[in-house]
Amino acid sequence: MLILVSNDDGVYSKGIKILSHELKKIAQVVVVGPDREKSAASHSLTLHRPLRVTRVSPKVYSVDGTPTDCITLGIYEILKRKPDLIISGINKGGNLGDDVHYSGTVSAALEGAINGVPSVAISLVARDHFIFAPAAAFAVKIAKKVAKEGLPKGLILNVNVPNLTEGQIKGYAWTKTGKRNYGDIIVEKMDPRGRPYFWIGGDETGFEDIKESDCNAILEGKISISPLKADITDHAHLKKIKGWRL
Repeated sequence: MLILVSNDDGVYSKGIKILSHELKKIAQVVVVGPDREKSAASHSLTLHRPLRVTRVSPKVYSVDGTPTDCITLGIYEILKRKPDLIISGINKGGNLGDDVHYSGTVSAALEGAINGVPSVAISLVARDHFIFAPAAAFAVKIAKKVAKEGLPKGLILNVNVPNLTEGQIKGYAWTKTGKRNYGDIIVEKMDPRGRPYFWIGGDETGFEDIKESDCNAILEGKISISPLKADITDHAHLKKIKGWRL
């Protein structure tokens, strides 16, 4: 089995190193990651400048672009074939609820799905003092399961792991995306010349209590596994709006 590993924290991140080390126990692994942190890069693709690929070490490559660039170059240039599986992570920080729309980690997995490769995104819900080992061990388990069972075309698994020891984690749950709440979304400051500048990205103030959501699973000390689709069409509502007369 050949697994392509990527992330949005950068090819030198501890999370991707631990993930690839564990996956090598069950498969051939090639790492293609951004040359620096690209958090919140979402599904952006670099179109207006050339991209450079650097061989960091055997089977480890850095790209001066986005996570989506890494998957595209990984499949079509570095591997020159589709891998059996793509795993993106281990992200330093959760990708819960609305985070999935901004996450480069999730988008790398979605790009894999768009290209017909079963893909998984895995994130560790913490801001510091990261305990990567349980997330890496679970990544191996889910990689083996996906390799055996497969995934429907265009679907990925978004996995979030609580920052606990393996003995403290209370199992796993199949979940839907929840809702995270943030405060101070935009922070305004002044530069030395008296001109305003802005930071986007507020502090997390909690989760909405949504039954069977990824947020609730994490609050319960469980690993959250959410199936996400690359096709974002609301097919049920499409039938309804076809009756509109404009």
